[in-house]
Amino acid sequence: MSTDGVSQAYGRWAPVYDLVFGPVFRKGRSEAVIAAERIGGRILEVGVGTGISLPEYSRSSRLVGIDISDPMLDKARERVRKLKLNNVEDIRVGDAEALEYEDESFDVVVAQYVITSVPNPEKALDEFARVCRVGGEIVITTRVGAETGVRDKIERALMPITSRLGFRTEFAFSRYTDWAASRDDIELVERRELPPLGHFSLVRFAKRAADGGKA
Repeated sequence: MSTDGVSQAYGRWAPVYDLVFGPVFRKGRSEAVIAAERIGGRILEVGVGTGISLPEYSRSSRLVGIDISDPMLDKARERVRKLKLNNVEDIRVGDAEALEYEDESFDVVVAQYVITSVPNPEKALDEFARVCRVGGEIVITTRVGAETGVRDKIERALMPITSRLGFRTEFAFSRYTDWAASRDDIELVERRELPPLGHFSLVRFAKRAADGGKA
């Protein structure tokens, strides 16, 4: 997978994304927004896509949305204008692996169905942690691959096809726990299964002070 390849793939998805994926990911979107709103403040949504989740946030939250695909963002900008979402500060092209924001710029970083679509997931997670303030959270909805059995074999076999569509089928949850364990400022605070079929999860990481203390 490459950044350019993912951008092109989602550019092709843009005209039909809401129709195809909107209903499937509705529960995950709502749960991610609820989790983010528990902290509120300034929220960065990475992989904002067509902006389908933006109206679900409270108007008291300040929102910034980025995505690798400009055609997707055209839909998001149109949604912001049409719904007069004045709490949206900015919608722009951005790379999850190289966020153009200063350290601790956001209270919450939300990434919905993004991590399995980026070429270097751990690099993106490091960037999320960098721009999240101490005491804030990283809220992720994610596909979780099987690690053994028939499903694992099928997911690995499908990877050459799904990678061209812009996402991975094979992605073990251990990649999240290993990443968190490699840092002294990140704590996994929740993993909860989401529909459909429990193949997706809501994952929350809290950012602590670098010595492991609480903010």
